[in-house]
Amino acid sequence: MNGREQWGTRAGFILAAVGSAVGLGNIWRFPYVAYENGGGAFFFPYLFALLTAGIPLLIMEFTMGHKYRGSAPLSYARMNKKTEWIGWWQVGVSFVIATYYAVIIAWAMAYAYFAIGQRWGEDTGGFLFGEYLQLAEVPGQIGSLVPSVFFPLILVWVITLGVLFKGVKKGIEVANRIFIPALVVLFLIIVIRALTLEGAAVGLDAFFKPNWSEIMTPSVWVAAYGQVFFSLSIAFAIMITYSSYLGKKSDITNNAFITGFSNSSFEVLAGIGVFAALGFMATQAGVPLNEVAAAGIGLAFVVFPQIINTFPALNGLFGFLFFACLVLAGLSSLISIVQTFVAGLQDKFKISRGKAVIFGGGLSALISVLFATQGGLFFLDAADHFINTFGVALSGLVSVITVSWFVKKLPELQGHANSVSDIRLGLWWKVCLGVITPIVLGYMAIQNLIGNIQENYEGYATSFLLYSGWGVAIGAILIGFIFSAIKWGQNDLEIPKEKGAEL
Repeated sequence: MNGREQWGTRAGFILAAVGSAVGLGNIWRFPYVAYENGGGAFFFPYLFALLTAGIPLLIMEFTMGHKYRGSAPLSYARMNKKTEWIGWWQVGVSFVIATYYAVIIAWAMAYAYFAIGQRWGEDTGGFLFGEYLQLAEVPGQIGSLVPSVFFPLILVWVITLGVLFKGVKKGIEVANRIFIPALVVLFLIIVIRALTLEGAAVGLDAFFKPNWSEIMTPSVWVAAYGQVFFSLSIAFAIMITYSSYLGKKSDITNNAFITGFSNSSFEVLAGIGVFAALGFMATQAGVPLNEVAAAGIGLAFVVFPQIINTFPALNGLFGFLFFACLVLAGLSSLISIVQTFVAGLQDKFKISRGKAVIFGGGLSALISVLFATQGGLFFLDAADHFINTFGVALSGLVSVITVSWFVKKLPELQGHANSVSDIRLGLWWKVCLGVITPIVLGYMAIQNLIGNIQENYEGYATSFLLYSGWGVAIGAILIGFIFSAIKWGQNDLEIPKEKGAEL
């Protein structure tokens, strides 16, 4: 379409979309969020959030990319010139996330190597922060480069940019055809092994046992919407970009349901594996499960190495498989994140894919070196918190309100989706996007703003947060306005009408 690249097959697109959605958060965030918010009872608000916000937003972004045939900035500009800045804001958010996400994948690469022979020793926390990351004493100190982080980081960028150089069909599609099946197979091996361990039932009971008293707590519903929102790659500019490479007769609504439920299925699978392993650890240590349950970096790089140390047999292999899964999940997501600004640069500045990868990908790789220093973890923690809270969530709120309330494009997008999809969108879709999602995301945004103003995140110094947190989030918004001020070329905002292949 107008020389635009296309996916080779529908399966290729779905695998890429699922690959983007299935990331590190599925493995280390979802299980703990579910456990903390009512266990089995959490699945009800989670499913409700998926059907009223996750999938409707996925459909909106898929439809925008497919209808307007462009990267996020170009799609927003073709929808309405005044909304282009939202597309660039989301691209800016993706750019920031790419810089530190790559570093976490580099850690996982290093830990896959450390797993063979349990090189992290008995004190896994001390090893991570002291020996491996050589963490600076005070947040804000940069310190020296840490070689054991820097060298795997180079490899992460070589793989990611190498895939992107090859293009959509020969690069991104081929990579996800390898990464995603491999990820599922490896994680299934982990889950099956974890289920055979003594105490696995204790963990599964904690994960699935419903605490119905939690179901009416507003924070539980906010957690459910937050998890769905962050895990589906919505408002990252990714899904708009990916769907712009679809053929003319693609079944948009069906693709969104498949992507949404595939991502959620993997999250539940991750929960089973993680909590079976945590149950084993709690049983071995003779402590309650809540003493060993954790989320995020602590779960992956402190608790899991402890679990691996106590494994009865083949613990090196189990450890390698776990961290290999983190690497695969991370790479498939990182590729999609970097593709957003590669596509944005291609569309706006009329440069080749190769140049866009060098400029956009090269710059993000260069900045990511900051997170490979001794002070890297502090910078990463602050940037991650603020760009997710005031970047992803806030840009999602602004985008859905703009599309549904201000430019009033939902009926037009509904008509477009229905013209190519088996599952027809009705009133539910417009109510979800026009009412339910704005209310929930609006409530989240206000609560987050109040919480972060009242108390400094993690107790960090205000001076540190001003540039490493607030500054990063505000910078992404400024990028939106700066890039949208650059004029498009003649006819750029006309939607191509050439015929496309069916997918």
